[in-house]
Amino acid sequence: MGLCTSKPSPNPSDSTNASINTRNNDIYRKPNSVSASPLPDGVNSKEDQGKQGEEEKESSNPNNEGKKSPFFPFYSPSPAHYLFSKKSPARSSTNSTPKRFFRRPFPPPSPAKHIRAVLARRHGSVKPNEAAIPEGSDAEAAGATGTGLDKSFGFSKHFGSKYELGDEVGRGHFGYTCTAKFKKGELKGQQVAVKVIPKAKMTTAIAIEDVTREVKILRALSGHSNLVQFYDAYEDHDNVYIVMELCEGGELLDRILSRGGKYTEDDAKAVMIQILNVVAFCHLQGVVHRDLKPENFLFTSKDENSQLKAIDFGLSDFVKPDERLNDIVGSAYYVAPEVLHRSYSTEADVWSIGVIAYILLCGSRPFWARTESGIFRAVLKADPSFDEAPWPSLSSEARDFVKRLLNKDPRKRLTAAQALSHPWIKKYNDVKVPLDILIFKLVKAYLRSSSLRKAALRALSKTLTVDELFYLKEQFALLEPNKNGTISLENIKAALMKNATDAMKDARIPEFLASLNALQYRRMDFDEFCAAALTVHQLEALDRWEQHARCAYEIFEKEGNRPIVIEELASELGLSPSVPVHAVLHDWIRHTDGKLSFLGFVKLLHGVSS
Repeated sequence: MGLCTSKPSPNPSDSTNASINTRNNDIYRKPNSVSASPLPDGVNSKEDQGKQGEEEKESSNPNNEGKKSPFFPFYSPSPAHYLFSKKSPARSSTNSTPKRFFRRPFPPPSPAKHIRAVLARRHGSVKPNEAAIPEGSDAEAAGATGTGLDKSFGFSKHFGSKYELGDEVGRGHFGYTCTAKFKKGELKGQQVAVKVIPKAKMTTAIAIEDVTREVKILRALSGHSNLVQFYDAYEDHDNVYIVMELCEGGELLDRILSRGGKYTEDDAKAVMIQILNVVAFCHLQGVVHRDLKPENFLFTSKDENSQLKAIDFGLSDFVKPDERLNDIVGSAYYVAPEVLHRSYSTEADVWSIGVIAYILLCGSRPFWARTESGIFRAVLKADPSFDEAPWPSLSSEARDFVKRLLNKDPRKRLTAAQALSHPWIKKYNDVKVPLDILIFKLVKAYLRSSSLRKAALRALSKTLTVDELFYLKEQFALLEPNKNGTISLENIKAALMKNATDAMKDARIPEFLASLNALQYRRMDFDEFCAAALTVHQLEALDRWEQHARCAYEIFEKEGNRPIVIEELASELGLSPSVPVHAVLHDWIRHTDGKLSFLGFVKLLHGVSS
């Protein structure tokens, strides 16, 4: 829920606005056992019978191909009950999303809506797809059985004595936001924003857990300049009060709309840097936001150069370095493909940032459809268009930046810290690259690799360009190497202690150090660090990958290749005895001299994961 300073107005062009509002902050969470597809084609809903239905027919009529869509790109005309309509533009083509046009005066955007309604409670007797989903008052009535839940959070009960509650400035399905003032002390009269969550809405143990986690995350992430400042949490018999900094500059979405839908490249860079910085910070602390969108970034003031702040951690969660989440949460236009596949981590946030970057630069959404199911199909199958105006007039670096954030393979997608190292960004106002959580995972994998794979990675690292080395140099410098130019476990510990929040030091650092224990008795220089921390999958996504790989193989032939039998290679890769190694690895070894072939070399670069 955004901490806006102006009341939301109903969408005059959407006759179904009320029905969408009732599901504004709903999320879809389903436990571990899932179906293969997030889009059950067999499910269909009744179609709207009014003007909306006529427009849907026109859009699918081949005789109306020349007609422009009457909707502004940020406006989602389809009501919630269109969820699985087969009349989705994304169905007709999986190669690109439909064209999107402006119309002035355009209607305001529809309320931000999370992906789908709650299909079933994660705990209880009701299983997904076995019962209708209660909405609105029905849902509240259905949750009345949760009155026996313990709704005491242990928060301070002195909200009323410290703050004077003001006007409501925003509302979501599970709560609302008001202004408030300090009643006394040094801050007397200073305004804050208060997110009020009625306990009556907490009808399940999951809802209570969500509030507890949101407050825990806000406490853990305190201190970053691009994150809304958290003051404290309070409760009384009826409500939970989350007190935060009041941002009076409005949403990023409002700024985009006020500019006619798009930013200049330099203005977009200024916004992107702030978003990437705060997201990289969250990821280093082990937090994935899961609902990044323009509505969840607020400006501190109306000033044009006002600072941007990330808000709304209601869907956020803690994630360990090697953990994959499977809850489908977020907002449809910004959801990453792997979220729909129910296996994701921090990379999903970067996809959402890519969607925001696309919108900032061209004023359109990269994946567009009239229905949620259509949006999902576009996200999973379609490629964003970079052919329509203004993309041809934008720099090649800007296009490359967005494309690398919107790579459907999360392994090939840039991290937030890597995005700040991208040529399009790094030259803008001396951008500081933050410590990246990814390097610790990569170094851990490198230390556990076979000597043959380490040799292959060292060969590949010698082919990196200046731009590709920039990120690695920045990360190595952040580890503050010793005078002899090497790093050890102590350097990594010091860097983590320096960059972690107080709340995260005890929880995160011991786990990282334990996984990197092999560095305790050895040193790593910059050349070896490059081999350890390079990302093979990301290099594969580049147009010049073939050149990289061929050059690296030539170096490997001279410095690291040697005769190897299939059984030894299988052992080095950690393959289980049940794997038919001769069938799997037959082409990895040259028959002439028993050394690794080019195919084997490329496969070896990926290690066991391949």
